[in-house]
Amino acid sequence: MVKCMKPGKAVILLQGRYTGKKAVIVKSFDDGTVEKKYGHCLVAGLKKYPSKVIRKDSAKKTAKKSRVKCFFKVINYQHVMPTRYTLDLDLKNVVSADAISSKDKKVTALKEAKAKFEERFKTGKNRWFFTKLRF
Repeated sequence: MVKCMKPGKAVILLQGRYTGKKAVIVKSFDDGTVEKKYGHCLVAGLKKYPSKVIRKDSAKKTAKKSRVKCFFKVINYQHVMPTRYTLDLDLKNVVSADAISSKDKKVTALKEAKAKFEERFKTGKNRWFFTKLRF
């Protein structure tokens, strides 16, 4: 069977608090672990998408509209839908299982991930990833 849940793959979450949100796979566990015996993955996604920026907005307003909020989550393969898109965003150094376990490490990791997502949005790459799903 072909492995489609690779790191860097854009997915849509289907269950839970972040249903309908887009995320990117950071690390995948196909055979599971000791605690979770099913296939799962660590994802980093967008909790809040950037607003639409128009030309007449001031620099301050453009900066505010370009902000994103992100999240990390360990999620079952059954609860994600892979897409055809991939993101060349290196979050392995930022997000880890250790970062999720402790509060202060998670806060710093979220700030770093937020900076990477915002920088990617401002360059204009992966435009589909930063648009809200309409359904």
